[in-house]
Amino acid sequence: MNNEQPIIVGLDIGTTKIAVIAGRKNEFGKLEILGFGRANSNGVKHGQVLNIDETIKAINAALENCLASNPGLEIKEVYVGIAGHHIKSLQTRGDIVRQDTEEEITRREIDQLVADQYKTYIPAGDQIIDVIPQEFTIDNFQNIPNPIGYGGVKVGANFHIITGDKNAIRNINRSVEKANLITKDLVLQPLASAAAVMGQEDLEAGVAIVDIGGGTTDLAVFYEGILKHTAVIPFAGDNITNDIKTGLGVLRTQAEQMKVQFGSALSNEAKANAYITIPGLRGMPAKEISVKNLANIIQARMNEILDFVTYHLKQVGLDNKALNGGIILTGGGSQLKHMIQLTEYATGLNARIGFPNEHLAAGHIEELAKPTYSTCIGLILKGYDDYEHNRKQFEKDFKVVEVPESLKQAAEEAIVPEVVAVDGRRKNLTGFWDKFKDRLVDLFKEEEDHHL
Repeated sequence: MNNEQPIIVGLDIGTTKIAVIAGRKNEFGKLEILGFGRANSNGVKHGQVLNIDETIKAINAALENCLASNPGLEIKEVYVGIAGHHIKSLQTRGDIVRQDTEEEITRREIDQLVADQYKTYIPAGDQIIDVIPQEFTIDNFQNIPNPIGYGGVKVGANFHIITGDKNAIRNINRSVEKANLITKDLVLQPLASAAAVMGQEDLEAGVAIVDIGGGTTDLAVFYEGILKHTAVIPFAGDNITNDIKTGLGVLRTQAEQMKVQFGSALSNEAKANAYITIPGLRGMPAKEISVKNLANIIQARMNEILDFVTYHLKQVGLDNKALNGGIILTGGGSQLKHMIQLTEYATGLNARIGFPNEHLAAGHIEELAKPTYSTCIGLILKGYDDYEHNRKQFEKDFKVVEVPESLKQAAEEAIVPEVVAVDGRRKNLTGFWDKFKDRLVDLFKEEEDHHL
């Protein structure tokens, strides 16, 4: 069972780091990590690829580290995260009138309804990244989560459409391509992070996923089981580091180190009489930095980010305790001390840190359970969603096939020796035609058994 599952690779192109993680689901539905590599990112600012050459170098370095962790791996296709303040979202409505109303609604009809939304008008220079159905309607029945199997004449849905700047998308695709990889799909980072840290009960209770990365803070809001809102806030960990650097007159590397080691999101919690000693530059005297001042700077910027979160929640009418699951903080920025307390104070909602470890099989590398890798783990999970969807679609499409006797005989002569495994089990074939032939062989065997 385990070996039949594909190996899926997530590539997180972040502002501070680039991570490559390869994983496969085991028989319990948990992810076994088969390879992991990371590298510092230099060509990305605020979630956008600005320097393609630097980004390619970093992708290659992360890839080499991943392959070094498991030399038997072969990586060709990757699921890639996308963020940046160019990301926008809009709500649309779509309907189809069914031709064959006697039959139940099929996956194919729903896929067609979704595909039609890609023709939605969006401003020039933008491109649709994803179309996510929200609640469906069938004739006069509203709020249907999954219409497949229902009967009806008119099927409609509200859709959440995510768009991005064409050039920004092209830069990501070009970087991946020049690193000799194929982009299997682009996934919005907050949705990937949500997949990694959110359970079914969170989805039902209603939660806001706040992923505080290096270049952007990504937001995804779920309510009553559906995605209500997404946003990318152009402030995050890098802005805090820059504020410390400017406000305290230190080097950027020193600012980053102080933030991680001594930083707190609540200045009231910082000791007033505690100081950090920074060595002076080129013979200059050492600097004494107040821990309280450091916390003041961090809190000011974090408050700004949380103000944006509150603003977006108000936009969709989900502030004022409507989200019973509260806020799930993830990403590197969520690891700052007292971040939960500040979030609860600023938003009035309960908060917790979201770790991606509930989806990981036992025995994984401890490093990967950190919120920093939520997006990358989520990309693998999104890849599995695609795989499951396409596999079910395939099985549905070829469930009932009437095969003429002449074709049956010819296929038995020509195909059977080629695809049936020695022990009678189906081979794990990947190509579409191989799958098709394989399915035909099964049909023939069923027909033979029937006659026997």
